Amino acid sequence: MELISTARFKRAMDRATAAEAYTRRITALVGHLARSGPEVSHPLLEPREETRRALLLVLTGNRGLCGGYNSGVLRLAHARWYEIDSEAPEARLEVSGKRGISAFRLRGIQPDETFDHFENKPTYEEVELLANRYLGAYEAGTLDRLDVVYTRFESLSRQHATVETLLPLGSLDGFDEEENESAADVQYEFLPSVESILDEVVPASFKVKLFKCFLDAAVSEQIARMMAMKAATENADSMIDRLSMAYNRARQGQITAELLEVISGADALDK
Repeated sequence: MELISTARFKRAMDRATAAEAYTRRITALVGHLARSGPEVSHPLLEPREETRRALLLVLTGNRGLCGGYNSGVLRLAHARWYEIDSEAPEARLEVSGKRGISAFRLRGIQPDETFDHFENKPTYEEVELLANRYLGAYEAGTLDRLDVVYTRFESLSRQHATVETLLPLGSLDGFDEEENESAADVQYEFLPSVESILDEVVPASFKVKLFKCFLDAAVSEQIARMMAMKAATENADSMIDRLSMAYNRARQGQITAELLEVISGADALDK
C-alpha cells in the first residue's frame, strides 16, 4: 500500500502543481478586476447583505488507513457546520467521500447531498458539474454563501485542513500583498465589453478554484496514506524482529532443556 500510494501521490502532485500557477493567476486577476473601479461589477463578486442560505461542502476520502487525514478534515467540518447551522436559517451540507458521509451520519447529521465517485484522480468535468450547480444557485438567489472544508496541499511536508469561502468570489485569497498593492496601478481596457469579459473570467475562476480544492485533497490523502503505511511497515518490521528474537530464545531454551534431559538419562544408564 505504501508503494501504491507513492505512485498515486506522484501523479496527483503533478496535477496539483500544474494547476497551481493557473489557479493563482486567474484568482489574482479576478481580485484585480474587482478592485479596478466601480464600473466593474458581477453578481458572483458581490456579497449578500444577509446570509440566509449557506452551503458547506466537505471533502474527505473514501478509504481509511491514511493517518489523521480524514479526522483532521472532519474535526474542522463539524465545528464549521454547527456555526453555519446556527447562523443561517437555511443551511445545507454536502459531503464527498465515504468516510465523511459515515462520520456525519454517526453523529446524527444527514447530508443533503453525498458523493463517493471522486477517487484519487478527480476530473475537471466531474467538478465542473458541481461548480455549475453552485453558480446557478448563487445567481438565482437560492445560495448566499459556499464554504469548502478540505486539506490544502502546500508541500510534501506540509498539508493542513482548512475552511475556504468560495462564494462570493470577492472573498477568495489567491493573491499576495505585492499583487494586491500593484492592482491599484493596473488599468484595464475591456473589449468588446466589461460584461462579456467578466461573464467568462469570473465563473472560470470559481471553477478552477473548486477543482484545485479537489486536487489538493487528493494529493494530501495520498501523502497521508504513504506516510501512514511507511510507519506501519516500519512498526511491522520492528515487531517481526522482536518476535523472531523471542522465538529464537524460546527455541534455544527448549533445545537446551532437551539436551539436559538426554545427558541426565545417559548418566542414569551408566550408573
